[in-house]
Amino acid sequence: MPNKMSRNKRTRPILRARTLLRSPAPDSVKDVLTRNLPLMKRVTEQAARQRFWQTWLSGHIAEPLRARISAVVEHEGALTIFAESAAWSARLRYALLELEREMRAADPALTAVKVRVLPRGSAGARGAPEGAPPDR
Repeated sequence: MPNKMSRNKRTRPILRARTLLRSPAPDSVKDVLTRNLPLMKRVTEQAARQRFWQTWLSGHIAEPLRARISAVVEHEGALTIFAESAAWSARLRYALLELEREMRAADPALTAVKVRVLPRGSAGARGAPEGAPPDR
């Protein structure tokens, strides 16, 4: 009977030791920040635009309606304002029709104003890093 090949003998452990599989050297914080700078810049700009529109709306919309706005997102020139329910969304649409001229004066790059429904407890109301939640 022929001898077994050495790879099939049970004398060695089943899992072989890895051969010098090392992770790359750790990067400095400065390198990580410069590599991710475009992404971070976009996120901070988007947060600044969101704060701008929230403060603008708080100065131009009455309190009962202002309290029902769950989120404000600007994406590619379109401003999307989310209300807590469909009823508040309809009221918000009528209020924004009267303010649309002032909104376009505040930001000439604004192309559209949309009103959507997004309850406060949902994931999109907490703020997504990239754009708006899908339209419903």
